[in-house]
Amino acid sequence: MKKELYGLVVCGGNSSRMGTDKSLINYHGKPQRYYVYEMLEWVCDKVFISCNRGQATSIIAPYQMLADQPELENVGPMAALLTAFSTYPDKDFLVVGCDYPLVTTKDLKEFEKGLDREQIASAFYNEENNMYEPLLAYYSEKSGIEIQRMYRENQYSLQHFLKENNAQKHNPARPKNVISIDTPEDFEIAKEKIRLKNQL
Repeated sequence: MKKELYGLVVCGGNSSRMGTDKSLINYHGKPQRYYVYEMLEWVCDKVFISCNRGQATSIIAPYQMLADQPELENVGPMAALLTAFSTYPDKDFLVVGCDYPLVTTKDLKEFEKGLDREQIASAFYNEENNMYEPLLAYYSEKSGIEIQRMYRENQYSLQHFLKENNAQKHNPARPKNVISIDTPEDFEIAKEKIRLKNQL
């Protein structure tokens, strides 16, 4: 029997460059955090929205959430995984940030299909920058122990974790979808791309 895969939508905090909470931005007719959640439902057995304490009060049913533990306030996206693995230590997680509005369900399905579940981790890979995308990634239960060790040593970089552990690299079929939207200018461009795509 195939091991369960849990999905984690990473909200992130208030973006200084965007000037707002990126998880609340509407690209597809609803806040991005709910759109990503619904995409992950096609791929995962169970899905959670990872958020900080301030965001937790605004997440509505039927969406399930995992609020960051209070002591993890200043460790960035790693907080999402530390909270997830402390709650479900024997689960594997597929993690998607709210920064990637062009990523589709098809992109996530292809990623999941190509996963080697024996690997400690796997992530979308940006060949142009030679960088992993830590918030478009798979983290096995084995990675939970390693991430907790890094946290104890005050190392909070998921990029560093993926490189150190030689995580499986996923080269997406549509690399142009893997673009992080971080500024109001980026938002306008992404919104227009989505509008044109929906007209096809």
